Amino acid sequence: MLLNMKQLLEVAKENKFAVGAFNVADSNFLRVVVEAAEANDSPAIIAIHPTELEFMKDEFLQYALSRVKNSNVPFVIHMDHGDSLASIMRAIHCGFSSVMIDGSLLPFEENIAVTKEVADVCKKINVSVEGELGTIGNTGTTIEGGLSEVIYTQPEDAMEFIEKTGIDSLAIAIGTAHGIYPKNIKPKLKMDVLEKIKEEVEIPLVLHGGSSNPDEEIARAVQIGIQKVNISSDYKYAFYKKCREILSTTELWDSNAIFPECIEEAKKVVTQKMELFNSTGKAAIYREKNIKPFRAGLL
Repeated sequence: MLLNMKQLLEVAKENKFAVGAFNVADSNFLRVVVEAAEANDSPAIIAIHPTELEFMKDEFLQYALSRVKNSNVPFVIHMDHGDSLASIMRAIHCGFSSVMIDGSLLPFEENIAVTKEVADVCKKINVSVEGELGTIGNTGTTIEGGLSEVIYTQPEDAMEFIEKTGIDSLAIAIGTAHGIYPKNIKPKLKMDVLEKIKEEVEIPLVLHGGSSNPDEEIARAVQIGIQKVNISSDYKYAFYKKCREILSTTELWDSNAIFPECIEEAKKVVTQKMELFNSTGKAAIYREKNIKPFRAGLL
């Protein structure tokens, strides 16, 4: 079942859980996310970065859309870190039900202008829009970017940003970073910032850079009011760790001989994240509500 992000996260917010957004870069990772979601009866978000879409090519989305539309579990197909109106329009053309426009590195007013431009277009065709305020860190082990130092989201700016842009969800910066943290760095999320933002904001909140953070901090963030957590590095690391083990001990070259064990290792991580986000079993809520599937252009 394909939904847009607004449909998906409104239920999460009402029922106090978060949905994992897992970056997908090929058919193996799509299988990991979809099969784990179905096995755990958990909603899930298939996130695709512009560079990942460029690698997979637009035609891949027809397979992804067919797969999730025929599932009884709710999914969103989401453009992660769209960097321009052009990248957003490409995603819409491919059939994405949700997009993120990332203007977080721009001055505040420019971020508002860029984000509003995208939101104005997407509202007309029922595609959800995520914006970002503040900046996510970068550990240096990811394609998703970020800065060496986090610029925290200011609670007083969040409501103004939402009101002026018309976005459906807001990615906030409370101390996470994209990628796997080096062993000498221990991330610590600023829960007080999250609590203050939660007091000001009604729309669902998003946490980028969810990989490699302590479970107890992520669980606390979900408890306070995060509805979407982005995961990429953790489950891809598990996939390729197993892949390296296999390739180091065999001369196999067929994908169907190498990748099945890798897929299973990655599923273990995705399953653990779903449990952490309290989304396991929550797909039943969407079925009980009889939510209508996403249709582009239908409001």
